[in-house]
Amino acid sequence: MQKLYDEMKMRIEATTKLDRIPDYIRKQHKGFREWDFVTSKRDHQTILQILIDGRDTNAVDIKGDPLPTLVYLAREKRPQYHHHFKAGAMNALIRVSSRISNGPIILNVDCDMYSNNSKSIKYSLCIFMDEEKGDEIAYIQFPQKFNNLTKNDIYGSSFRVIQQLELAGLDANGGPMYIGTGCFHRREALCGKQYEKNYKVDWKKLKDTKANESASVLEETCKVLASCTFEHNTPWGKEMGLKYGILVEDIITGLSIKCRGWKSMYLNPEREGFLGVAPTTLLQLLVQHTRWAEGHLQIFLSRYCSLVYGYKRIPLKLRLAYCPFNLWAANCLATLYYVVVPCLCLLKGFSLFPKISSPWVVPFVYVAFVHRAYSIGEFLWCGGTFRGWCNDQRVWLFKRTTSYFFAFFQTILKLLGYSQLTFALTAKVSDENVSERYEQELIEFGATSPMFDILATLAMLNLFGSFGAIKKVILDADEDFKVLDQFGLQILLCLVLVTINLPVYQALFFRKDNGKMPSSVTYKSIIFALLACTVAMY
Repeated sequence: MQKLYDEMKMRIEATTKLDRIPDYIRKQHKGFREWDFVTSKRDHQTILQILIDGRDTNAVDIKGDPLPTLVYLAREKRPQYHHHFKAGAMNALIRVSSRISNGPIILNVDCDMYSNNSKSIKYSLCIFMDEEKGDEIAYIQFPQKFNNLTKNDIYGSSFRVIQQLELAGLDANGGPMYIGTGCFHRREALCGKQYEKNYKVDWKKLKDTKANESASVLEETCKVLASCTFEHNTPWGKEMGLKYGILVEDIITGLSIKCRGWKSMYLNPEREGFLGVAPTTLLQLLVQHTRWAEGHLQIFLSRYCSLVYGYKRIPLKLRLAYCPFNLWAANCLATLYYVVVPCLCLLKGFSLFPKISSPWVVPFVYVAFVHRAYSIGEFLWCGGTFRGWCNDQRVWLFKRTTSYFFAFFQTILKLLGYSQLTFALTAKVSDENVSERYEQELIEFGATSPMFDILATLAMLNLFGSFGAIKKVILDADEDFKVLDQFGLQILLCLVLVTINLPVYQALFFRKDNGKMPSSVTYKSIIFALLACTVAMY
């Protein structure tokens, strides 16, 4: 096994160094050679090659154990046909695999993920083959975890509380949602089969699923299944396979499976089943969450809204469980209100909260402090650190004021017909300097983006508001601190927001590395913030 690992490592390093597939490897596989005649990655024929034929008695590893069938597939793409992004690729793979092996269980992982626990398959099969409840399980979802998180998870990528508590809690209501990776599917359920109460799987009959044709014949016949026109006037993308038309196709696919009577299960073993690569820059994270939030809001505003689509099909508790995720983008409105309005009203001298001396301040203080205390306790109980919790709160604020804001308005524009469906890939490759700053837990701002313009402007707005508030309190010291009594909660809110934005101020004014905020963003944020303060005061 070590010999095989060393050989693969050598090949990967050689390919990375050359920035292309080495010639001696190209000559070994006709699939690589076919790419020589392709002019564009968006316009090419189906390229398919069975690299390892599991039926071949000579297909064994260095220990003599048989190897599984390994197939390379690049589905056909033409500019005049919509390829439906990841969902289209998954459906092509499902059809081709059904012809070559037709295995009853399908594992779906992202390209940047790898298996970290060899027993994941065993655990999943034990659930699928359970004599009492196994036949009603459509898919088994593992948490999406990463191998490159920093000690305090600087970008809050782990979704620690969601993955350890919320998704696990859904097992009692029909199971977790399908999150697009780290998932074992029952092929029949994924291909549109309706669950029947007395449904039973005869696993003995599913043993012999091998095709009779030779590898070369299979390669030619399967190319049709991955063509651009194969899905025309078929249920694929509608009733079969992954759904089309929504950016987060995995969510509606899992929901539709449950609405056909199936259940799912969450499996979170002590040793992580699958590990991937988390974003290492703030912009990567914000772009990724813009796509997710936009897709979720599309679901809520479409016929696939769980409250409507799942009516009388799945339990009410499960339908409601989808809503907090579907309404991520809508959270931007409330968050932007709390970030902008109290600060501007403070400069104007307009009070939004009860006086500190008033008994009506008690509910506000109680909710604010108890909720934060509960959040900290929950985060620490899930294995996080206090600093990790602070990072998590900061990132949620950043996402709600940028990613969710853009996702909300992009979704509205698409509903009004002003924009078309797009799919933005999240880059996960960083240069050496970026990786060093990531390991040091320095937030990476080194790029120009409208999202950074918003972040910096909001940070400066609250900084100016805090300066104005402090000035009022100092000047009011001789009048028994009436200003502090009247505006105490608003001042506290501004100071909390300033504390959250400390890394932004550091990037704007003090950092000298390439991860600092671009000068253009700094100038624009100061001008916009001063303009907003001036309008509010006069």
